[in-house]
Amino acid sequence: TPKKGAEHTRRMSENQVITIKILLPMALDNLITVEFTEEELAAINEAIDNINTVLEGKAVNLTPDERRQYGSIADRNKTLVDKAKFYMEKSPETLPKTIDKEEFDRDYVAREQLETPLRRLNMVTEKLRDTKTLLDFDNLQTTLTYYRYVRYLASENEPGSTTIYQDMSQHYKGGRKTQSDTGEETPADE
Repeated sequence: TPKKGAEHTRRMSENQVITIKILLPMALDNLITVEFTEEELAAINEAIDNINTVLEGKAVNLTPDERRQYGSIADRNKTLVDKAKFYMEKSPETLPKTIDKEEFDRDYVAREQLETPLRRLNMVTEKLRDTKTLLDFDNLQTTLTYYRYVRYLASENEPGSTTIYQDMSQHYKGGRKTQSDTGEETPADE
């Protein structure tokens, strides 16, 4: 891991000042830099509000149990549904009287209408999630570098650093550092 020097000057006595150069692991290259203007954030929120307004009274929100109960149909089953629709229309005499064909058709059309926007929204969600993942990673790497430096300052009894170190060290298992697979310290909830 590349190292970046951080200098720390310490007065040993009235006439003696030493400068210690501490080698800290450099943060991985900043993986992403992005900023949103207030106008851009307002446009995103307005678009989401518009979608929610259109869906009001039409879209449902299933519980996790309901999602498991109803599942989703695989492509193979979509083909089966398409075939059933085709045969219901071409051979209406085979349609049982217990099936409400008009309701089936409404559900079929609405399902098709939702396919494209759902795919598009999934693409947007993926972009937002991936961007946030990189931003979170960048923030954590910088935080870990800062923590290591504050830990060093606290070990040197630098005024004000012990409180910061003690507060931040609570995020490590048992208040102490733990080693990840890479040998790096990691917070307790990683």
